[in-house]
Amino acid sequence: MIDLRSDTVTRPGAAMRAAMAAAEVGDDVMGDDPSVLRLQARTAECAGKEAGLFFPTGTQSNLAGIMAHCGRGDEYLVGQLAHTYKYEGGGAAVLGSIQPQPIEHADDGSLPIARLAAAIKPLGDPHYARTRLLALENTCHGRVIPQDYIVEAAAFARRHELGVHLDGARVCNAAAATGKSIADLCAPFDTVSICFSKGLGAPVGSVLVGSRALIDGARRWRKVLGGGMRQSGVLAAAALYALENNLQRLAQDHANAERLARGLAEIEGVTVNGQATNMVFVSVAPEHSAPLGAYAAGQGLAINPVYGAAMRLVTHLDVSEADVDRAVGIFKSYFATQA
Repeated sequence: MIDLRSDTVTRPGAAMRAAMAAAEVGDDVMGDDPSVLRLQARTAECAGKEAGLFFPTGTQSNLAGIMAHCGRGDEYLVGQLAHTYKYEGGGAAVLGSIQPQPIEHADDGSLPIARLAAAIKPLGDPHYARTRLLALENTCHGRVIPQDYIVEAAAFARRHELGVHLDGARVCNAAAATGKSIADLCAPFDTVSICFSKGLGAPVGSVLVGSRALIDGARRWRKVLGGGMRQSGVLAAAALYALENNLQRLAQDHANAERLARGLAEIEGVTVNGQATNMVFVSVAPEHSAPLGAYAAGQGLAINPVYGAAMRLVTHLDVSEADVDRAVGIFKSYFATQA
């Protein structure tokens, strides 16, 4: 089965499984799992930050990061399409009593400074939640957010005494696409959540990086949120293997996505709306969505027929160039039957 539903579907290969089997472990809640400590230190170094903290999921890593910045009755500024607002269960509001203030995105995925400025609440006025944090995302639905904008937005936030958090679930894809280092991309932020279970191919896990003080605060929230794991070095070993072996190959995922977009663009009945990093967004007539999904599944291709207003196809380490060509062929054969 060729699976283009997401880059979260990757499976650990033999070398990663061997690293997991050989992992030296301790009790991470007590702070003495050596594999976790190595992963945290290595990720923090890679991102140019003081400290890191291993989480089972990116959702929990983002939430603990937001809670390290904000208290009850505070708010964070966030994009309307951002994962930390739209796709993570409303956790900041539900579990942190932190109000999200959603901002409409610009066409490039950024949050215009003027819209951010208009959303900040007056200091000292008890009618309002206290604006404490700006949360950005990079990549955002596959798009790399311009670094010049990020630097400007972070400077704006600090002028208003706001913290700055990055949902960097795919920041490694952003680094691969731009040629910039992960540290350069993370430099403007106080905290960054970096995911290992997407394009990097680990089975689970994210690391929150930032200053030692903020990470110490997030450690308490990790425990409260149920993220305190014991011999989690078995999982950390997979993430560490991914960090050390799978960064450079992300460029191949991007090349495969470009190849997929080119092939689909030649098919009558398919409209390619855009391609960015490892994601391709396409549209088909509504009456074809469900039948196309069923046909593709029968031919050995897993897709989500609907993703918002379009179909999202995602390349990853388990999708080869030959798989891309086969996927294009399946789309082509489906629409040939509809002619």
